[in-house]
Amino acid sequence: MKGVVFRGDRVAEVRDFPDEEPGPDHVLLRMRASGICGSDLHNYRAPASEIRFPDNRVGHEPCGEVVAVGPGVTRVRVGDRVMNHHYLGCGRCKYCRMGYQQLCSDPAFKRGYYGGSLHGGHGDYMVCHERTCVPLPDELTYEVGAMLACGSSTAYLALLKLAVSGRDVLAIFGQGPVGVAATMLGAAMGARVIAVDLSEARLKLARQAGAWKTVNPNDGDSVEQIRELTGGEGADATIEAVGLPITRKQSATAAKVFGRSALVGERGQAVYDATPDIIHRHLTIYGSWTVSMLGMEEAAQFVVDRHVPLHELISDRIAIGHAVDAYRRFDRQDTGKMVIVWQ
Repeated sequence: MKGVVFRGDRVAEVRDFPDEEPGPDHVLLRMRASGICGSDLHNYRAPASEIRFPDNRVGHEPCGEVVAVGPGVTRVRVGDRVMNHHYLGCGRCKYCRMGYQQLCSDPAFKRGYYGGSLHGGHGDYMVCHERTCVPLPDELTYEVGAMLACGSSTAYLALLKLAVSGRDVLAIFGQGPVGVAATMLGAAMGARVIAVDLSEARLKLARQAGAWKTVNPNDGDSVEQIRELTGGEGADATIEAVGLPITRKQSATAAKVFGRSALVGERGQAVYDATPDIIHRHLTIYGSWTVSMLGMEEAAQFVVDRHVPLHELISDRIAIGHAVDAYRRFDRQDTGKMVIVWQ
């Protein structure tokens, strides 16, 4: 079977891999869709010397069909359509029992994740533990399931933490796959969304996703533009989905007094002047990292119930044989969601 690996220094490669069979408590998925996520770029761009698992298939947004089950499997059956929660976890600690395997407290399992230390979804087939399988509603395509397997559900959890509603103006810094999903889901929750990005192509997609207004930092200070749109007060809530010091600072200062802000974009530093930026403005800041298994299931049902057209955010559907070129284009950070698909 075919699979994608990262060799370092912005080099991806499609390789042949031997076929696999599921062991005890594991299942074999025939991949139907596997999303390309912005966080993939950290490893894609890393020097070859820093690639920890160069022979493992990448891709942490897998969605597919169960085609075989190993001994002891009881939660899923052949033919089930599933999303994969890409953290393995021990399955026993309190965080795993909550469905937050990414927070697993057992050192032996803490860093076990599909698409990194374990083979991921960028391959024709994938073996995963049955406990990481999340049902995909019949109403949703595999492509949307792949989006919900990480990025879109990550956006959903941040919106829940902010308690976004129709009373809110919500400013979202960054309109990559996570940010633009937050724009569409936040609009579906009733918020007036201000989308912020340097790319006009991504701002156009944000408008199509339901953004009330868009802000391009090339046109002037983002915070001042947001205040002008909100009568000088600032946004009720903000999301930072970039991971840069400047946008983290702006996501705090663009929120109004008694506002809320969620940090989603990973890596990088955050530098605030604590007293004027946070303390004297009674600002509440949330950290939000991916999603729980139950949260992923809830996000999928929200998309079904509210008829949220997440599929409209997909700009490219790629066969696995074209994955190398897809990563080159995705690295420019001016596309919509890119998904590897299988017929």
